[in-house]
Amino acid sequence: MSTLAAQAIGTRRLDLLPLHVGHAEEMTAVLSDPALHTFTGGAPDTPQALRSRYQRMTAGSPDPAVSWLNWVIRLRDESCLTGTVQATVGPSGDGPVAEIAWVVGTPWQRRGIATEAAQGLVAWLGRQPVHTVMAHIHPEHRASAAVAAAAGLTRTDERHHGEIRWLRSIGR
Repeated sequence: MSTLAAQAIGTRRLDLLPLHVGHAEEMTAVLSDPALHTFTGGAPDTPQALRSRYQRMTAGSPDPAVSWLNWVIRLRDESCLTGTVQATVGPSGDGPVAEIAWVVGTPWQRRGIATEAAQGLVAWLGRQPVHTVMAHIHPEHRASAAVAAAAGLTRTDERHHGEIRWLRSIGR
């Protein structure tokens, strides 16, 4: 499998822009609410810590068979960043698998932004050499479960580090 690169993705209201280190300052404010870490643990990053994390993420995976794809979510009408989506694409026995995740800052939640961004990401992945899309969601995180379902993923009985695995096969 060749390495994939994040490309800009447009949806009805959003621009998913490939992540770069310069997004760290604005994203520090977007991701500043400690409530965003309820299901994942940790705490909000400082601007310097987020900049360092974005430097590592944009440098790419040390494994040449794995692609780290990261986007910021820009709400077009308000010209502001509202969150992130990501996909880690790697090999599996059935073909390339994309593990996806999303986060939307608290002020922009309950507006369908995560759903629209995840749907746009899954549609884009459907045009790439990806066989399966997967997400791991905390069993009590109803909002993320609703986003996964809206993006066409189906809940399984499998667990990974305490989270429920959601899957979608991409037909070719």
